[in-house]
Amino acid sequence: MTSLTSLTIAAARDGLKKKAFSARELTDAYLEAMAKARVLNAYVVETPEQARAMAAASDARIAKSEAGALEGIPLGIKDLFATKGVHTQAASHVLDGFKPPYESTVTSNLWRDGAVMLGKLNMDEFAMGSSNETSYYGNVINPWRRRNSNAALVPGGSSGGSASAVAAHICAGATATDTGGSIRQPAAFTGTVGIKPTYGRCSRWGVVAFASSLDQAGPIARDVRDAAILLKSMASVDAKDTTSVDHPVPDYEAVIGKPIKGLRVGIPREYRVDGTPAEIDALWDKSAKWLKEQGAEIVEISLPHTKYALPAYYIVAPAEASSNLARYDGVRYGLRVPGDDIVSMYENTRAAGFGREVQRRVMIGTYVLSAGYYDAYYVRAQKVRTLIKQDFDKAWDKVDVVLTPATPSPAFAPGEITDPVQMYLNDIFTVTVNMAGLPGISVPGGLSEQGLPMGLQLIGKPFDEATLFQVGHAIEEAAGKFEAPKWW
Repeated sequence: MTSLTSLTIAAARDGLKKKAFSARELTDAYLEAMAKARVLNAYVVETPEQARAMAAASDARIAKSEAGALEGIPLGIKDLFATKGVHTQAASHVLDGFKPPYESTVTSNLWRDGAVMLGKLNMDEFAMGSSNETSYYGNVINPWRRRNSNAALVPGGSSGGSASAVAAHICAGATATDTGGSIRQPAAFTGTVGIKPTYGRCSRWGVVAFASSLDQAGPIARDVRDAAILLKSMASVDAKDTTSVDHPVPDYEAVIGKPIKGLRVGIPREYRVDGTPAEIDALWDKSAKWLKEQGAEIVEISLPHTKYALPAYYIVAPAEASSNLARYDGVRYGLRVPGDDIVSMYENTRAAGFGREVQRRVMIGTYVLSAGYYDAYYVRAQKVRTLIKQDFDKAWDKVDVVLTPATPSPAFAPGEITDPVQMYLNDIFTVTVNMAGLPGISVPGGLSEQGLPMGLQLIGKPFDEATLFQVGHAIEEAAGKFEAPKWW
């Protein structure tokens, strides 16, 4: 019999429905695989007892023909999502020992549909990072390796644990979040599929905040169909999140395999960035050709303010982070480092509790919000953000979807990038999507010369995730599937 952990969510769902195996058997197979893959450091906490109890409840519902949309499917949960009574620390020391007495809306939706929680997944601290090297719990390792090399590679960030776990088949799918590329970049580095939905498509309630006007939850999965299945469950309007939008959630899976003939695909000239490896540009050209062969129309477009997106993002995101992270002061929960008075206790707690990258961004954010610089930096960045959105608004008159690379390179080694600005450049193709509040998906397009996955990004109109799944599946069919060779 095929290994249960090699099944996609769609295949596992069908197997459970036919009673070819039980939810408990499926969960046990994943727990066993997790134990063998701890070298990847993808999980910060495993929850085997809870997983088995949830699987038993799923088996009972399946026996009564009361199965939900994700009944018995074992998932990993990014450590940014509040899970009631279970470690939720955003991979930070400052939230030491925090176990929330509540459940995030996204995970509540998944449990409502019968999903099983395997554990909490590692990530960059407070979702700040592009390589999963800033976690208090150590680096996550990418299951992929360069051809003829045993050197470790990063899985991307901040959702590196989610991407690594999905690629290594130690969960069927995973929750993730994306503030400037934190779903799409790790998906590209690990040969998985990740979608950042439209801002407001998924509730942010119960998700530890980084930058509130940019953060959005989404899934990382093995293929486009699985991502569509997961997003259908994750998405909802929520009275507890006033930025969530009351917009019907379609059956995303229904568009998988739908022909793309007649769709207009935009190629933005501004995404031809100097220094991008030739193999990334070649993959981009090849994917446009695949879509044209399937009947899509390829249209060159201009998004003139793209070049300002990265600097504007690294003003807006740290500014919001410095405000959001002010609540971590050692008073009510998490780490407390004593001091001579309350001010020194604040200072000692934050100095010990936050890692260097988080401290760097809090300092940047505090600076750009300060009285003398607010107009010069923050207000100007918000104006640039408006111009970026207007570029896309004009583009939608000409095209249905935009095609770009997902990352400027394949995965790199831990410690290879030490300059923060060079690390921030990993987000160069992804931040525009967050700044404009649009949906974006990363789909594996091929392997580099060194045998590493390279991702393609599709950007869609607001709340038109269905078209991204439709076109993403067309790319997937042309490119084929990619799996990391097992070495652990």
